[in-house]
Amino acid sequence: MFTKLIAARLATSAGVTTIITRSSNPGNIANIVCYLQLQKGPNSHSLPGTPPQIVKTNQVIENALEQQPVQINTALAAAAVKPPLHTRFIPSDPPIRDRYFWILHGLAPHGTIYIDAGAQRALANKSGLLPVGVVDVEGNFAQQEAVRLVVVNRLPAASRVSTGGKLWDGAPVEVGRALVNYSAAEIARIKGVQSTEIMGLLGYADSEYVALRQNISFFKRESRPVTPSLDA
Repeated sequence: MFTKLIAARLATSAGVTTIITRSSNPGNIANIVCYLQLQKGPNSHSLPGTPPQIVKTNQVIENALEQQPVQINTALAAAAVKPPLHTRFIPSDPPIRDRYFWILHGLAPHGTIYIDAGAQRALANKSGLLPVGVVDVEGNFAQQEAVRLVVVNRLPAASRVSTGGKLWDGAPVEVGRALVNYSAAEIARIKGVQSTEIMGLLGYADSEYVALRQNISFFKRESRPVTPSLDA
């Protein structure tokens, strides 16, 4: 089941409606489609989030099946009364496309960058990730490798002595992935400082940003599974 949920997450991120149902009864697929079309109205030809080329294919199939009205009417009646048990995952709005999808789902992360809430707000406003917003770093990665972006609560410097040197507390929340301009060792040296200090700390400054905004992709709002009521 875990792999099915991963597949549903990938598909809904790309804007595709995903359904999980019992595979032992292939007829469930047609009945679920009929049920969802009835929910949308009699003139509907596709599920939410279906690409135009699939819609056209569905219409061709429906035209071909018009030669078997008895079977179709039977399926529609059965779906209207009691739809097959299934879980439907709604596509993300807007869906992730192209490069951002690749960054988020096509690359294996090699480490983690912990950022504070201020950095998260700046990224949401289309700014790049500056070193001042980095709280901590974990893992062993090189430049232009993918890392996880995790938001944490930064602890004030005055309280770190009493907490054993901890830089943050609370529950970490992974919000996205990024391709970084610096390695893990370099980010560990420049975290929490202004971009103007990078040169003095490293002896060079390849970029003022730890990661450019176009190299950062956020997870969209999680698709909520929808299970229809089985009450007749």
